[in-house]
Amino acid sequence: MFGDSVSVTAYLRRRLKDPVVVLTVRATVAATLSYAVALQLSSEPAPLTAPLTALLVVQVTLYSTLTTSIRRVNSVVVGVLIAIGFSSVMGLSWWSLGLIILASLTIGQFVRVDEFVNEVAISAMLVLGVTRLATQAWDRVLETLIGAGVGLLFNLVFAPPVWVDTAGESIEDLARRARHLLLRIAEELGGPTPVERAAARLHEARRLDQAIADVDAALRQAEDSLRLNPRISEGLLSRLVLRTGLDTLEICVVVVRVLARSLTDLAKRRGEDERLFPPDVALALEELLTHIGGALVSFAVLVSTQVSSNAEEAEERLAAELSAAWASRERVAQMLLRRVQEHPEAWQLHGSLLAEIDRILDELDLEHRGRRLMEELDRASVANRERFTRLGRLRRFARGEG
Repeated sequence: MFGDSVSVTAYLRRRLKDPVVVLTVRATVAATLSYAVALQLSSEPAPLTAPLTALLVVQVTLYSTLTTSIRRVNSVVVGVLIAIGFSSVMGLSWWSLGLIILASLTIGQFVRVDEFVNEVAISAMLVLGVTRLATQAWDRVLETLIGAGVGLLFNLVFAPPVWVDTAGESIEDLARRARHLLLRIAEELGGPTPVERAAARLHEARRLDQAIADVDAALRQAEDSLRLNPRISEGLLSRLVLRTGLDTLEICVVVVRVLARSLTDLAKRRGEDERLFPPDVALALEELLTHIGGALVSFAVLVSTQVSSNAEEAEERLAAELSAAWASRERVAQMLLRRVQEHPEAWQLHGSLLAEIDRILDELDLEHRGRRLMEELDRASVANRERFTRLGRLRRFARGEG
């Protein structure tokens, strides 16, 4: 009974942290508040544009809410101005409606409203079709401003969650899936491996490639949640730690796929009933791939804990796994060298196998990661300096200082 209540509580906590649930609750509250405000400020009896705007602009991060608000308001204002311009020279007819839609969609492509291009045409059509053109037009602008303002203010007062933990969990899950694949590959090296089974492992590696897109989406959401967030003081460092970590894991996943490809080619050459490797080489390779899988998980844990706390333990585990992997790699290299001397026809596949293993270990190396992170920090610092320099020039120009 107690265990059931604990599991239900844990489930509810996970659901409350789900971005879909968070967005649903926040958008509902913001839309309702914007409608209540619009009833007081707008002359329309049912100012539904305000809650509609709030629904569109409220996002799971403050940064995306701000950028969406700007695009949404921009699209409505442009549509209203187009409608006012057209109404001064022509009335509403089938051909004028087609012309205003064409003009709105065309202009919408140039005013950087992105997904709200159609909103430009919608605003123009709705305003053009009313009799009280001026009043209706500016009421629509007012309601849009109310909806965008309430949505933005809501996210400022009730700051959205920081999705760093979610992104970290996605990165760790990707590393664990890669580790499980390596372990399954390692278990099959010592026995006869049909081509179909080797090809199945290759398909699993390709699915890992596809999973990177989902992890990247979670990471972009985490990066947005760190921008302009008043609760985060070192958002740049956190973003770079996560981004460079995912880039490294992406390279490793690609190399795992290439490794699976090499083993599939070797299985085709060996035949149905022949071992891929002799027992001693298979055992050494199994140990090596086990250490590589452990290093992948330790690296992912290091990336995700560096943005919160206590990364020292994760770094020590990663260093230990890498040290053991390099020692295993040297033993495997000596065994494969003797094997190639006895059977030189397989030297290309054996060499490519070692090269792929070396690439993964090099990518996970702590010094390599440190250099990569410092390069990204330097690049970000240069970009920030250039941005501030341009802002300073604009200020001086505005003050008439040349």
